[in-house]
Order: sequence, then structure tokens, then C-alpha cells
Amino acid sequence: MMDFMKNAWLPIVSLWVLVAIGAVIVILTMDQGEAIRGFGVLAAGALALVSLVHLVTSHTEGIVERLIYVAGGTYAILALAGIYILLKP
Repeated sequence: MMDFMKNAWLPIVSLWVLVAIGAVIVILTMDQGEAIRGFGVLAAGALALVSLVHLVTSHTEGIVERLIYVAGGTYAILALAGIYILLKP
């Protein structure tokens, strides 16, 4: 399982980068109320994308770990973005 996780970091970090870019786009283009809803869409999309990749590749090994890492990173990124939105004047 450790070999699998070594190879799994690139897609995980790539999804985190996509979520961060999406959060910046949401912050720049939406007002406060819409941005919070946009963050929810980003979180759902990140988890759906991990599930879709798992479905297409049909590898059963490591899907739970991948979902946990992507969800944790996504929630952390969006929490920071949400704090920024709420504290922004």
C-alpha cells in the first residue's frame, strides 16, 4: 500500500491545486453569499472527480485513502477561502 500512496500524491495535489484555483475564481467573480455556495460546489466536484477517476481506472486499491486526502485538503483550502470571504470588507 505504501508504493501506491507514493504514486497517488500527484493526482491528489493536482486536485488541491484545481480547488485552490477554483476558489480564487469564485472569490473574484461572486459576492459573499454566492461564493459560499460556490465553495460547496467545488468540494462536491473534487470528491466526484476522485470517484470518477476510480471508476474509469477500476483500481480498487487506495480509493478510501485518496478520498480522505482529497477531502481533507479540499476542506482546508475552502475553509481558508471562506474565512477570507467572511472577513473581507
